[in-house]
Amino acid sequence: MIKPRNESQQKNLLPAAAIFDMDGVLVDSNPFHLEKWIEFLNRHHVSFNRAELPKLILGQRNDTALRYFLGQDLRKEECRELEEELEAAFRVAFKAHAKPLPGLLDLILECSDAGIPMAVASSAMKKNVDFVVDALGFREYFFYVVSGDEVSIPKPDPEIYLKAAQQLGFEAAHCVAFEDSFVGIESAKGAGMKCVAIASSFPIQELRAQTNADLVVRSFEELSVVDLRGLFPSTSKPTP
Repeated sequence: MIKPRNESQQKNLLPAAAIFDMDGVLVDSNPFHLEKWIEFLNRHHVSFNRAELPKLILGQRNDTALRYFLGQDLRKEECRELEEELEAAFRVAFKAHAKPLPGLLDLILECSDAGIPMAVASSAMKKNVDFVVDALGFREYFFYVVSGDEVSIPKPDPEIYLKAAQQLGFEAAHCVAFEDSFVGIESAKGAGMKCVAIASSFPIQELRAQTNADLVVRSFEELSVVDLRGLFPSTSKPTP
């Protein structure tokens, strides 16, 4: 595992840290989530618009989406039971398909070689985050894993990214986040971070036109540490 540097050592080597969302960023899991949500809503006789469903669930914490479809008076215990119903089905369906997005491993290894600490900040339940991180074999690269279970206010609130930066020991403004969803990008930018949007879940044109992501790419194959440092123009180049 890489050893994180302190702020003074990082002053000319931003980003100080890299923080990754999970679904649609570490793995192409969102099609499986959509499939299980469709099955779930049909099973519970809930009407929905298929075209609008991705924006209503992707990047959202499950309790937010469940209350949207089933009513705001849904109790916490009921949410937890329904969430486990959803996510247990997801884990079974997705297990054989868990693999990193193209180019992700190369970027993680490059960040590791550059001494850039990494963390995960996902709205998913902790059981899902641990499942995916371990299925990919990425546990050794992440200093911290923050799940939706560990924050009081879900994305698009910036709490989860602020918490991840705090755990890593860096100012949020010195970190870069990787996101795929509208609410996730809003969360990262609300925390004051630079944000790279990966067009894995939504069209690249929509992400460019409808978000304030600092950089929008089709895949991690278009990224390098040099690109990440270029997001911090005033501090990314060491003094000659």
